[in-house]
Amino acid sequence: MTISVAVSGASGYAGGEVLRLLANHPQVTIGAITAHSNAGSRLGELQPHLHSLSDRLLEETSVQNLAGHDVVFLALPHGASAAIAAELPEGTLVIDAGADHRLEDAQAWEKFYGSAHAGTWPYGLPELPGQREKLRGARRIAVPGCYPTSALLALAPGFARGLLLADDVVIVSASGTSGAGKAAKVNLIGSEVMGSMSPYGVGGGHRHTPEIEQGLSNAAGEPVSVSFTPTLAPMSRGILTTATAKVAPQVAKGLDVQELRQAWADAYEDEPFIHLLPEGQWPSTKSVQGSNHVALQLAYDSHVGRVIVSCAIDNLTKGTAGGAVQSMNIALGFDETAGLNQQGVAP
Repeated sequence: MTISVAVSGASGYAGGEVLRLLANHPQVTIGAITAHSNAGSRLGELQPHLHSLSDRLLEETSVQNLAGHDVVFLALPHGASAAIAAELPEGTLVIDAGADHRLEDAQAWEKFYGSAHAGTWPYGLPELPGQREKLRGARRIAVPGCYPTSALLALAPGFARGLLLADDVVIVSASGTSGAGKAAKVNLIGSEVMGSMSPYGVGGGHRHTPEIEQGLSNAAGEPVSVSFTPTLAPMSRGILTTATAKVAPQVAKGLDVQELRQAWADAYEDEPFIHLLPEGQWPSTKSVQGSNHVALQLAYDSHVGRVIVSCAIDNLTKGTAGGAVQSMNIALGFDETAGLNQQGVAP
């Protein structure tokens, strides 16, 4: 079975990454490739690494150009996907890499994004408890944010097993600059970023906070509150998340650290892309660069009764495009790893 796929936002980082993965997918034919301000340009001018597609011309992002395909990827700015998605046929698999359809709480959307809530679609993070079943046969999928992908994979197993307290979760993530998109910004130019790190969205103001809380709350079966601080790292791609939570008192009493670790080992035992590293080995962003893989490690700080989980992903691959293609594969009944067999890149 071969399917036709259209990709919007193809001149940006997320859209370009979707195309990179689809170009090697054995069951995909790439149809319309669209953009907004770059419509009419040759793709190779803007994405020179996509050699097999370099002569393709970018079309205008419109319902007319996107319709007629089996699958449509919307790699558009937040708030831009909903109007187009609403006009695409119900039988088309629409995969939104933006935030428009991720949140279940309309008030949280309006607070953090400042516009009307467009509704909620199945969430494209299949490794969460029960999520893979919701993606099978779906025709609308919301791709998670890159920070939430790393944070949820780091802590969901502990909450799903009732091991962690819901009111004292602290997450700090370092991300490469590609997470901010391709538009020119002074704070992202080389002179500002090289040799420097800086926080942003401090004090609960980052838009991914409600998405992280939503996912952990669903895993825990009760509301989870999160203090999330993102930081900008001097690298082009990758996320390293350090997530900590208090271990429940009844668990901490006489805790066997191996039993705590086993909860994560059990959760991810059969997952093709998630790797709980051997004890003593800690994740690095370089080890997963360019791949859909996730590297995890955990420790227990008995002094304060907290579990610490470190998680490394590539923000453009597993954090966006890879998660989108993985979800497409599940929805259509393909091999889940199709088009996603890339290993990390080193050095």
